[in-house]
Amino acid sequence: MADPRVPEPLVLWLREQLPPDAGLQVEYAGPAGLVGYSAELLMLTLTWQADGATHRRDVVIRLCPPSPGLLEPYDMARQVAVLRGLEHTDVRSPKVLWFEETGKVLGRPLYVMERLGGRAYEGTVPEEIAGNPALVRRMSEGFIEQLAAIHQVDIDATGLAALGDGRTYLSDQLDHWTSEMHRVQRAPLPGLERLLAELRAQQPTRSERICLLHGDAKPGNVAYLDGEVSAVFDWEMAAIGDPMADLGYLQVLWNTRIYVTAQPGALSFDEAVAHYASLTGYPVHDLDWYHALACYKTCVIVLVASMLFDAGHSDDLRFVFMARNLDVFFQRALRLLGVDETLDAGPVLPRPERIAQVETAAVAATTTTAH
Repeated sequence: MADPRVPEPLVLWLREQLPPDAGLQVEYAGPAGLVGYSAELLMLTLTWQADGATHRRDVVIRLCPPSPGLLEPYDMARQVAVLRGLEHTDVRSPKVLWFEETGKVLGRPLYVMERLGGRAYEGTVPEEIAGNPALVRRMSEGFIEQLAAIHQVDIDATGLAALGDGRTYLSDQLDHWTSEMHRVQRAPLPGLERLLAELRAQQPTRSERICLLHGDAKPGNVAYLDGEVSAVFDWEMAAIGDPMADLGYLQVLWNTRIYVTAQPGALSFDEAVAHYASLTGYPVHDLDWYHALACYKTCVIVLVASMLFDAGHSDDLRFVFMARNLDVFFQRALRLLGVDETLDAGPVLPRPERIAQVETAAVAATTTTAH
């Protein structure tokens, strides 16, 4: 009997990917246990017959989010190209099995990737990990080792050079996030506008090394199995560019308490940078500027999320929480760039009545569930 939690068109399409006599059976395994903000993930177990044997494979379906979304444009084909390019490298990324790019099956493009073992930690770090400093240290080292592996991928041999030459990456990033800021802002944003001006004025000469970037290099985007990184996820913002951009982004989040890297025993960020440099041989430079760039990027993403909430495209109250802390990031970035002036954030929060509407609905839903 078909599982109603698995859409029938998806089951039919999956069966078309195998020989007609494979007898594919699809079992629902739950929503993926990740806490990201843009991905829609579904875990399945596939069982089929081939060569006289029964085969079983755990997979994850990644479905393109509806538009408007948090990270527009959401380019599924680009993600698939990155994952396929990484298949024979030292980067522990999932293999893409099939790609449905037309959107005809579920209304939006999707791809199917293998489900690697392990667990991602974002939000709560279990005591059995947080209370084991030696394990935490190894996990933080492993994260840096995977970041170094990403940056050392041979972009020509893997075909990933097709993503771009990366030489204008920093200017392109500033232009992109500025465009996103202007797209959603309702009024002047003094803090972010001053930060942008300082970033442009103080922009360093790019790194001599151009490499593959993850683009969202945070500790919550990897899974661990027995203390070792088993998978690297969420390649939406992957690009060819300046490796210091990933380090600057990582610095924003490294000591955030929701991650393993903030637990006792973890490498300090300075130790993490030293470990990275020893693995890659790349010179590390201008980290304050790259850190400030990452803060600006984070602020704009939060601003987009806040405006999606305000417009009714999302009821995720985490967006409100992030917007309330947006000024922490741009004030930090301004200090890094030598600006001590305290500036107003401007209108970055959703309207109070919209927040109240969603909070009331959330309380009502909780009460109904309790009864």
